Amino acid sequence: MKHFDSDYMEGAHPLVMQRLLETNLEQTTGYGSDDYTAKAKQLIREACGSDELDVHLLVGGTQTNSTVIDGLLARHEGVLAATTAHINAHESGAIESCGHKVLTLPSHDGKVDADEVEDFITNFYADETYEHMVAPGMLYISFPTEYGTIYSKEELTKLHGICQKHDIPLYIDGARLGYGLACPEADITLKDMKDLCDIFYIGGTKVGALFGECVVARKGLLKHFFPLIKQHGALLAKGRLLGIQFATLFTDNLYHKISAHAIDMAMILKKGFEAKGYKPFIDSPTNQQFFTLQNEVIDRLMQTSTFEIWGTRGKTHSTVRFVTSWATKQEAVEQLIAEL
Repeated sequence: MKHFDSDYMEGAHPLVMQRLLETNLEQTTGYGSDDYTAKAKQLIREACGSDELDVHLLVGGTQTNSTVIDGLLARHEGVLAATTAHINAHESGAIESCGHKVLTLPSHDGKVDADEVEDFITNFYADETYEHMVAPGMLYISFPTEYGTIYSKEELTKLHGICQKHDIPLYIDGARLGYGLACPEADITLKDMKDLCDIFYIGGTKVGALFGECVVARKGLLKHFFPLIKQHGALLAKGRLLGIQFATLFTDNLYHKISAHAIDMAMILKKGFEAKGYKPFIDSPTNQQFFTLQNEVIDRLMQTSTFEIWGTRGKTHSTVRFVTSWATKQEAVEQLIAEL
């Protein structure tokens, strides 16, 4: 079987596993106070181009989103996000369980529109009864989005400007950040991210790590964040396991190299499908590829490959998602195309 269900089906990049094994019997202090974590944080600051950044390592994506959002919002505030956003659609009410509401905006192939963000905030405060309602306290987006699309530098600049105008932070979910930055269509780099938002995270779980995410924030933005991480179950006692992984991923440009491989594999898959007459459901430039196929084709492919039906199965055709990763082998992609 060939697997294209998601980008975290494998364990971790061999170099990450090697470093974990090499350091396995070392004794270090806990909760991220070790030298490996300090090194990882410094490497990430260097990669982002600034020493004036707060860096935190957390265990997973849902924990990261719920901790960051809970840390940024006042008790009466909610988070603006696209209807298709991960925090709205696929996190089991993690945000709501913290006492905050997800305030949804229309999704445009996974993205939010800056003018619609502006209109929402303006119209909210134009209502005389706004103090009786949940206030828009921040904006959440993801890069790439749930549909594999990315924001341009111009789009991010406009979104960030609107957030600054209304004094709310812009938070970018970077679970697949490496794949977004590595695609040829991206006109931003990791060093641009700190200037285009207030806080973002660098995904490790889906990009070569066993687990873990790295929050990068404007200095002083997150108050009393360490105890909040612990309250949310996102603090790892053996914190050095996160430090070693991110230090490895950010040595010799490994994070970008393995992300670029996933994009190469996705483009081979995309071009192969298009060559056989299938048009993408969404024109994604990243490692998630969506196609609408006949159900009989889907059933035949599922005999030798796994992938996800996106939404509900249709009567004759269904939309499916194929995901490549840092570990996807080219021969697996070519075999899938041949079977198509």
